[in-house]
Amino acid sequence: MTHTFKAALLVMVLGLAAPAAHAEIDGHGPDAWRVTGVSGNDVLNARMGPGTNYPVIETFAHNERNMQQITCVPFYTAAHYMAMTQAQISALPPRWCLMRNKAMSKAGWVAQRYITPDGSEPIASATKSRPAQPAPEPYAAAPGIDPVAQAQDLVRELYERQFQSENSNLPSAFDPAVSRNYFTDDIVAWLASGNVGAHPLYGAQDFDGAIGDPMPDLDQPMLRGMITINVDFTNFGKDQRAVFHLRADTTKPGAPLRIFRVEHNGWSYP
Repeated sequence: MTHTFKAALLVMVLGLAAPAAHAEIDGHGPDAWRVTGVSGNDVLNARMGPGTNYPVIETFAHNERNMQQITCVPFYTAAHYMAMTQAQISALPPRWCLMRNKAMSKAGWVAQRYITPDGSEPIASATKSRPAQPAPEPYAAAPGIDPVAQAQDLVRELYERQFQSENSNLPSAFDPAVSRNYFTDDIVAWLASGNVGAHPLYGAQDFDGAIGDPMPDLDQPMLRGMITINVDFTNFGKDQRAVFHLRADTTKPGAPLRIFRVEHNGWSYP
């Protein structure tokens, strides 16, 4: 790829040379957006493409404001949305949006559930308001979403999050505030106890190798609600496998997928 083409592509992605076209296509939406649902010690990952299988290329602050929305997929205007039936809407995959910061210095794809129109904070009222609804749990079941692919995304994000934490000041994937997004409560408590002994993902105290992409078990990806995801890796030249068992956690709103058991070679938890 030539430097000229790279520069042109960057201009197209950030929209620096085409504000009029952006307004024509997406002008029906809010002028500014902000990040929502991200804890104060965390960041919102922005990816190269619309899905967790794409690498993280940028991050937005947990309180990022005045963001601009370039486009979203699935793409639809208000008119398209109004023309769809509820069944058609429910069958759509989770929506991802290409966002950029106010300075137009970075952009990336984020899950739409983590952005909201800026200035949409509730207005104080003397009248009694309806109790706030809890935020949706990560990896909750949804119509039209393949639970096996969803489980694969969860395990992939777990490894990615841990790698990021080992190379930055982000909380570890085993921090209780974060691990609850991946594991059942008993594993969360065990991780927080400090009595783990070996690394929960590598099955050893140290790691020097390469990790493969999480893959559904070829023989039995799903059985009676239990999903099995395998992660093959090498550690100090030795081939190993971590096996993750997931199922819907009915103790949480929306019964999200959570890891309830992990097996390494000769070691497992909880």
